[in-house]
Amino acid sequence: MNITLMRCAVMACLVVGVAAAQQPARTNVVGAIQAIDSASGQITLHTDDGKTVKITPHAGARFLRLPPGEKSLANGTPITAADLGEGDRLLARGELSDDKTSMTASTLVVMTKGDLAKKRQADQAEWQKRGVGGLVTAVDPNAGEVTIKTRTFEGTKPLVIAANAQTMIRRYAPDSVKFADAKPGTVAEIKVGDQVRALGTKNEDGTRYAAEELVSGTFRNVAATVTTIDAANNTMKVMDLATKKPLLVHLNGDSMMRKLPEMMAKMIAMRVSGAAPGGAPGAAGSWPGAGGGQRPQGAPPAGGGPGAAGPGAAGPGAAGPGGPGGPGAGMRRGGGDMQQMLEHLPAMKLEDLKQGDAIIVSSTEGTDPGQVTAIMLVAGVEPILSATPASQRAMMLGSWNLDMSAGMGGMQ
Repeated sequence: MNITLMRCAVMACLVVGVAAAQQPARTNVVGAIQAIDSASGQITLHTDDGKTVKITPHAGARFLRLPPGEKSLANGTPITAADLGEGDRLLARGELSDDKTSMTASTLVVMTKGDLAKKRQADQAEWQKRGVGGLVTAVDPNAGEVTIKTRTFEGTKPLVIAANAQTMIRRYAPDSVKFADAKPGTVAEIKVGDQVRALGTKNEDGTRYAAEELVSGTFRNVAATVTTIDAANNTMKVMDLATKKPLLVHLNGDSMMRKLPEMMAKMIAMRVSGAAPGGAPGAAGSWPGAGGGQRPQGAPPAGGGPGAAGPGAAGPGAAGPGGPGGPGAGMRRGGGDMQQMLEHLPAMKLEDLKQGDAIIVSSTEGTDPGQVTAIMLVAGVEPILSATPASQRAMMLGSWNLDMSAGMGGMQ
């Protein structure tokens, strides 16, 4: 009798084991809602890795609304499918099909487009208030410190940015203009000549800065003239004025294109040539922010930015500071900076350019030196290039290109 019972127990365990093995594995997909079919309830999600997934919620699926940056679902607010909207960020958990094009989801967590915009604005204000940034002049990975040059009323001074175990450190990915693509990084990855942006607290004498967040990237700034334009493919061929070699420039939805009015370009040219009004010499090559203004760009970002881009972009957490106002400080002039000035100019289209136009392109350092993806493209810069020594043109865009575009925060 005992043997029979043991055999039954063993068989029951085997049945349970087989049933468990046959349960489809659950996984997460994250991205932006592209479309919602109100009749079927099916959601089209454009994932962060560039794929499209059709999501069908289970009959008893759980819907939650989570504030940007929040990492615990316990703090989510129950909602219904009707509360979802196009452009919202979504994490869906469920059974992914074998071809990974569809999912039956049991849990759907959303960060709404409106909540992300509010978070981005708040982060941008924080980076504007407490952010610093500039070009790296020294790195001490053992001490967790990087040194940048900042401009003060007394002139250019070094600032040591110190990171610790609690500092959120991120680094821009090659060939990407999005802070959302930035990866966790270390101080040891930062190199002299990189651009950094930090959020934290400066000491009383203004020589050291304790960083809460730190974003870095290797950027490429190119002064060039337009050779040919391919509007259909959002690309152009240009001649790099420094290397005298052709370069292929890609533009996408995250690229910012602006044209400086002639008077503005001439004023900037006066500044970089040292002939700024009022007798205040402007260091050639410092336009618009090789030093450290108090405003992050976009990130991030962007980024901008980091950014962001910008730098988001929003902020380091690319739901963090992003787009306008992210980590990419420029030359501050009476409470504003070049980044803000450009953002208020009308957007320019690729078709507005013509052969022979002078441009400045800012991008991340990519894997192919023969092509870049533009974070920022500025036209109407002929007076500036004429006033700036060729050896200093690479610094003209400063650190304002860090995109800090909004991402999913803790919903990765």
